[in-house]
Parts: sequence; C-alpha cells; structure tokens
Amino acid sequence: MDPKPWRERIREEDELLQRLNQLASEAADRRAQALLDGVNELGTIADVARDLGVSWTAVDKAIKKYLRKQAAESGDTTE
Repeated sequence: MDPKPWRERIREEDELLQRLNQLASEAADRRAQALLDGVNELGTIADVARDLGVSWTAVDKAIKKYLRKQAAESGDTTE
C-alpha cells in the first residue's frame, strides 16, 4: 500500500488542527462561564482562585478574555 502523498497528509493535519483549535476555544468558553458561575456563588475572583488552588490572575484573565470575546461577537463596544 502506497503512503498518502505529503500534500494530502498536510491538508488532513491542517483540518485536524483547525478542529482541535475550535474544540479548545469552545472548552475555554465553557470554563470561563463556569468561573463566572463560581464568582457568582463565592463572591470574588480571589475566592474562586483560592478554592481551585490557582492564581487569581489566571481566573481574572480567563474571565476577561471570555467577556471580550462575547462583547466582540455581540457587537458591543465600550466606546
């Protein structure tokens, strides 16, 4: 059996990377929403971070990135 031509293999791997990036983006969105739910339940970003054993900056950055993405998708601006 002949191996697939290199161009075809590259095309397939590019498609796989695109799907994986999409899945990672969707997972990050769901995680950020869960972090927001945690803030609503516990009160602060610091409380969520403490509960998870991560830095508050990691939680803050994830939430801010998600909120910016949501605003961009809905066309909201702060200007």
